[in-house]
Amino acid sequence: MTRTTLLQRGTITVSDFRCSAALGDTPFVEQYGGHSISYVRKGSFGCRCRGRFFELVAGSILVGYPGDEFTCTHDHVCGDECLSFFLDPEMVQAIGDRTEVWRIGAAPPLPELMVLGELAQATAEGRNDVGLDEVGTLFASRFVEVVSGRSHAPPPAKARHRRRAVETALWIDAHSHQEIDLEHAAAQAELSPFHFLRLFSSVLGVTPHQYLVRSRLRHAARLLADDDRSVTDVAYDVGFADLSNFVRTFHRAAGVSPRKFREASRGKRKIFQERLALH
Repeated sequence: MTRTTLLQRGTITVSDFRCSAALGDTPFVEQYGGHSISYVRKGSFGCRCRGRFFELVAGSILVGYPGDEFTCTHDHVCGDECLSFFLDPEMVQAIGDRTEVWRIGAAPPLPELMVLGELAQATAEGRNDVGLDEVGTLFASRFVEVVSGRSHAPPPAKARHRRRAVETALWIDAHSHQEIDLEHAAAQAELSPFHFLRLFSSVLGVTPHQYLVRSRLRHAARLLADDDRSVTDVAYDVGFADLSNFVRTFHRAAGVSPRKFREASRGKRKIFQERLALH
């Protein structure tokens, strides 16, 4: 079993697990250290927990409860891959600390959870501009709603809460060149990450991380059009920590690479300047 930690925050940790266990390998007893939800994206395995046995396939959810012992087996398929979300007590309390939900052991492939599981995987691979902590929070919240059968649509935001969301958006835009995650933004709004994410998304129509990325892209477009610094410098100056990520994200948004965007914007500016000179 190999574990790769993709994200580690105070309230949520996201890890990629890849198991290469083969038929006949001796299973062993493990213990959950906290609340967790693992989305099975590939392969299959069995899990024995609290006197029950579950067969998990792609799309299934393995659910962990603090202190519970479990044993995983591979009697049919060799190996599996999971994207796992580990939640701290504060996060669990915010989204719904229902023991009967968190002790079900596993959930079958459910469409409401599978679509978010695939969104989470796309996020982990950098194929969208949603934050991994955000999609993990949404995934956990949706899990509790689906399994409990209770929907928790937030009431319409009051004026003071809408103002708080807008003020935080302005703060994100002003500091978009810095490293900002869901917890930092939530602290600025003086809300828990879960409640802040729901409020911000409801009021502004995008998640905080989507707004952060789009702010960076907006600043980058302005610099590419009006500044002579290199594409690499632009990427780092607006807050992207990785050049390839900047190029990929910018191309997805603009339809062209940053270099091509610069060339096009400079060409149009030159034509406009020449026309002004004629008058």
